[in-house]
Amino acid sequence: MVIEPRSGISKRMQMAIPVIAALFALGLAALPLAFAGAPILPAYKQMFIGVFGSVFSFTEMLTRATPLIFTGLAAALAFKARLWNIGAEGQLYLGAMGAVVVGTGLVDGPAVLMIPLVMLAGAVAGAAGMLGPALLKTRFGADEVVTSLLLNFIILIFVQMMLEGPLKDPMSMGWPQSEPILDSAALPRLMDRMRIHSGLIVALIVAVIAQIALTKTTWGFKIRAVGENAAAARHAGIGVNRTLLGVACISGALAGLAGVSEVAGLKGYLTTDLSPGYGYSGIVVAMLAGLSPIGVVIAALYVASVFVGADSMSRAMGVSSFLADLVVSLSLISVLVGGFFARYRIRFAGKAS
Repeated sequence: MVIEPRSGISKRMQMAIPVIAALFALGLAALPLAFAGAPILPAYKQMFIGVFGSVFSFTEMLTRATPLIFTGLAAALAFKARLWNIGAEGQLYLGAMGAVVVGTGLVDGPAVLMIPLVMLAGAVAGAAGMLGPALLKTRFGADEVVTSLLLNFIILIFVQMMLEGPLKDPMSMGWPQSEPILDSAALPRLMDRMRIHSGLIVALIVAVIAQIALTKTTWGFKIRAVGENAAAARHAGIGVNRTLLGVACISGALAGLAGVSEVAGLKGYLTTDLSPGYGYSGIVVAMLAGLSPIGVVIAALYVASVFVGADSMSRAMGVSSFLADLVVSLSLISVLVGGFFARYRIRFAGKAS
């Protein structure tokens, strides 16, 4: 058996692989549904209704997608440069903590001042969370997968310590949570009596900017060159380490904005259970999107739809909501397998005489 690279992969095939993978994953998920005793078609119908059946359910899906867009962009930009940022979860919490430090009274003023300051503080804090692993990689060759992953746990412990100490709300009745964000620092809601907030608009704008930057600017060309072949990029005069450090800061900043959106746009205060794993799910979103910023938006909407729809199906059909994790995992595996067979073909050599 010989694995041979294909001559090329068309744009149409690149776009088709994630779609086929998502459908294939939903098909595979029918097996555990059947074993659980749930009727397959009504269960999937309930998933669809749970997302698109009402304005409330649809806005809940968009609310869930907002932090996924930020963390998906964080992973996609870093992975483009072959900088494996696995620390978006910790960077999200750093961003949320930065937003809380500024937004609970460190600075006070009108919303036109407070909201940009809160977002800037969150972005800077998130960038700091990825700068350390990037410096260790560029200076000492340390594996950023290990350093950024382990830093997640250190950051979460640090956040917990801060919530038990300087950031603790004295009115929280002993619960480890921060003081609430000031009204002037909160992201405005997009619809009355709904949780959807303007963080979604910011996420979409950032995705468009990232797409343009990657495909139309010299900076984007440098990122793609470093990701394709760092040695060749260095030989061509591109500052590889400088590019990696810049991408690391932007990637961490985007993950930090995910934390800002959850604190200033949704919850209003910081706790250690702020994120159900958005930082890790962002990696799946980035891979489903083929590391395309615009694709990240579509992939985030898909993943959010699966999670929200599975919650609805769980309540209506008595099926575990962990099916959503299964569908997302199968989607990622399907994309990876589909991408492999799009780039390579397997040829079975004949037996030697």
